[in-house]
Amino acid sequence: MSFRGQTFNRIDIRISSWMAANGLFLLRISIGIIFIWFGVLKFFPGASPAESLAYRTIDLLTFGLLSKKTILFGLAIWEVAIGLGLLFKVLLREVLLLMYLQMLGTLTPILIFPEEVFYIFPYSLTLEGQYIIKNLVVISSGIVLGATVRGGKLIA
Repeated sequence: MSFRGQTFNRIDIRISSWMAANGLFLLRISIGIIFIWFGVLKFFPGASPAESLAYRTIDLLTFGLLSKKTILFGLAIWEVAIGLGLLFKVLLREVLLLMYLQMLGTLTPILIFPEEVFYIFPYSLTLEGQYIIKNLVVISSGIVLGATVRGGKLIA
């Protein structure tokens, strides 16, 4: 191997090792920030672009038994709690369960409001649809974080 190849290899090993040592922490913090940010927006009527769709989805799923204010306040608390749990690594199993349930709720508009999720079914998404589909990354992140609750780690 040439000197250049050896140098590249050493740098690559260092970067990979850094990623393995810090990736799960950064993933947990970044997902936590997202949940806190989106949750806090729901405390302020009209501040969240997902407010209307979230309200209508939960309203339909709860058969109209809850007021709009109760739904949005409850969702805000739920999302902020998930975010804080991830940020501070408190009750991680329980927090991830709450996150999976919340994610299930965010995916339901695909089934109950497809006209708001797709411009052209099944491939052209509206802005709301893109907002929903990006949650596949959040779900996958939760799966990776869930693999650590019993001591799983990344190895470079």
